[in-house]
Amino acid sequence: MVREFENKNEWAIILGASSGMGLATAKKLAKEGMNLCLVYRALRSDMESIESEFKAIVSLHNIKLIHFNKDVVKPENREIILTKLEENFQESGKVKCLVHSIAKGNLKPMVSDGNKELQNDDFHITLENMAFSLYDWTKHVFSKNLFAEDARIISFTSEGNKKAWKNYAAVSAAKVALEAISRNIALEFAEYGIKSNCIEAGVTDTASFRMIPGSEKLAEYTIKRNPFHRLTKPEDVANVVYLLIKEESKWINGITIQVNGGEHLS
Repeated sequence: MVREFENKNEWAIILGASSGMGLATAKKLAKEGMNLCLVYRALRSDMESIESEFKAIVSLHNIKLIHFNKDVVKPENREIILTKLEENFQESGKVKCLVHSIAKGNLKPMVSDGNKELQNDDFHITLENMAFSLYDWTKHVFSKNLFAEDARIISFTSEGNKKAWKNYAAVSAAKVALEAISRNIALEFAEYGIKSNCIEAGVTDTASFRMIPGSEKLAEYTIKRNPFHRLTKPEDVANVVYLLIKEESKWINGITIQVNGGEHLS
């Protein structure tokens, strides 16, 4: 079987790679021969299962994989991770793609009866992790000259970028900012061969989705609304990440692609 990225010493940096769409993307790209630098934030109690997933990827697909349980926002962590990545490049390695799948945000109501309410700091934390970090990582990788000549930046947004959902205000604001940053990366880094696009996934059953208050009702409504009467799977999204990294997609830049089976039609 021909694997798209085999023997090219190309790497994917995936931020938020321990579960959901990030992990599904890691598995898909590894299947096509892409080496992986996986960054995530996890509890110590979850590390055994996460490391087991990563070992299975290496064993199954025979690729290089390094991973880091570190806060993606801290500049010193970015430097540690990218320095280690450079060491694994040897002479010819480059970053083919940077995938942003960070889901650290505050899901609090603006008004409540006794529960914690959304505060200014909640917006700052959410936007720092789910939006601004896209630019910070892009800029840091670029400044160290680690990107391939034809590199791709891919980030994940949601329908909450334009619809109001209870408890979702901070994340919604972050998704809007994320898309704006992605568009400007597409414009300002284009002369260096870098393309940037967002994927607006349909409602996807991930750990972060299940943290949204009322997610069960949202899932039920979505299944009725979707033409295929199912939720989006992380693998659906991972497949489109792969498509956006291929040679044939090099003229796609600065857009948001809906990956939802037609969920947006009704």
